Amino acid sequence: MRGILASSIGVTCAAALALPLAPPAAASVSSVSSAGTPAPVADVATRTVGTAGARTGARADVPGSTQSLPLRPLTRDRASGAVLGLTPRTVRTFSLLGVVWEDPSVDLHGRVQVRTRAASTGDWTDWQDVETHYTQHGADPDSSEAASGKARGATAPLWVGESDGVEVRVLPEPDAGEPEDVDPVGTGSDEGASGGEGAGEVSTLPAGMRLDLVDPGEAEPGESAGGAEPQAEPGESGGPEPQAEPGESAGGAETQAEPGESGGPEPQAEPGESAEGAEGAEGAEGAEGAEPTEGAEVPRTGVMTAAAKAASAANSALVPLGATQIPSLTAEETREELVALRGTGLTEQQQAKPYIGPRPSIVTRRGWGADESLREKSFVYTSKVKAAFVHHTASGNSYSCSQAPSLIRGFYRYHTKSLGWRDIGYNFLVDKCGRIYEGRAGGVAKPVKGAHTMGFNSKTTGIAVIGSYGSKKPSSKAVKAVARLTAWKLGLHGMNPKKKTSLTSGGGNLYAKGKKVKMKVISGHRDGFNTSCPGGKLHKKLGSVRSKAAGYQGR
Repeated sequence: MRGILASSIGVTCAAALALPLAPPAAASVSSVSSAGTPAPVADVATRTVGTAGARTGARADVPGSTQSLPLRPLTRDRASGAVLGLTPRTVRTFSLLGVVWEDPSVDLHGRVQVRTRAASTGDWTDWQDVETHYTQHGADPDSSEAASGKARGATAPLWVGESDGVEVRVLPEPDAGEPEDVDPVGTGSDEGASGGEGAGEVSTLPAGMRLDLVDPGEAEPGESAGGAEPQAEPGESGGPEPQAEPGESAGGAETQAEPGESGGPEPQAEPGESAEGAEGAEGAEGAEGAEPTEGAEVPRTGVMTAAAKAASAANSALVPLGATQIPSLTAEETREELVALRGTGLTEQQQAKPYIGPRPSIVTRRGWGADESLREKSFVYTSKVKAAFVHHTASGNSYSCSQAPSLIRGFYRYHTKSLGWRDIGYNFLVDKCGRIYEGRAGGVAKPVKGAHTMGFNSKTTGIAVIGSYGSKKPSSKAVKAVARLTAWKLGLHGMNPKKKTSLTSGGGNLYAKGKKVKMKVISGHRDGFNTSCPGGKLHKKLGSVRSKAAGYQGR
């Protein structure tokens, strides 16, 4: 039986590996604060497998950790309707959180709300909603990554900043029934557990629900925050439409390469697609905050592990081993690089004038501090990149650009240790200051297969704009960065950002497995899967992204 009792036993058995709790003084605070808020109480917090202790050979500057706390039945709160969660408690410091459960195919029908205590001030936040629909960012249903047996269901990660206290409540959908009583915490009853029989509303929730608290680790002192300022872009006026491109060979199955190997099959030129309809007028850009001053890039120190060398070597055609940033190139330099990288796959006409945007500056995995021991060792490639799916991370907008590397380390740890994915799901990430970051390992110029748009991870790349954009507009710098990135990345594979392409669904809630779908070359996550991602405000900007990207390519 899957229930709270089973979860509690698991935590008890793991007690020997438990981390030290916050100092006892934190628990000695009076039971009610001056504002009438209950003071946190200490609770057992365990690390997920593979995070405890220092790893031999791993860099000591960005270790990070994950604490897992099982959610428990709560005495009925008539005001909020919460039936599962955690009462206020002190925990080790963390900066990102999410709720995780056993079965990735099970949806959470309800709301998850959290509030946290700032480690610096001791102040509690108001209740915040956590985005509950997140599993659709994962691997395709029949892929080896999904079939590994490691994957779990989860909410989106929420960035809360450095915190040392947390409270959680889960509110099932109101039509799930109204049981008279819910088993309170501490009775030991299995019937009130998540997924248990006869639990009324609680039975509608996924089994094995837990709260994961992620410490992304500390950046190396003195390192630059995300690399240099993005350079000025070329003019945005679009050129004439190109002639139809030659036909491509049929796409094969995904390929897997060991670290250090070159990527999968060289891509072929993409055939011309029918032009998409005109885009609607875009609204005015939202105001942007002041941009942090950037210093010179500071190389990371310390010995690189074999896994770190492999991840860095995947970009060896672009930068030296150990580089923390891939510098931008001019349009002419990018065309010369394209011929060098893909010369055998280009026609004479394409070699003379390839349609590709100038390569933007990209912060490497070493640049944002990836702990390469967290991911699977090998890299998985698809045959080419025919489309880009744009996402938002749904992690909130309360971050500074200097914190973006920490957020990415948090996403990476959450995806690998909490959700059980082979690596971070996105191929690239973009912060609100327009900086671009390498995501899943395997080489930024190679067709790395990600886990970002369930059903459409083959022959695509996933780009996540850090933040939540359902009600908030993305910054113009972020939109411009997505356009520059897609102009370059899609240009490597001969794709026109203003057109459509044909993709085959790997299975999802919009398109059945095997269905061929005409998709815009630059699409939003919601175009391939029934989801709110990338948020309505960001999705409305994709028309601007397409036109800008085409202009950068010289179309």
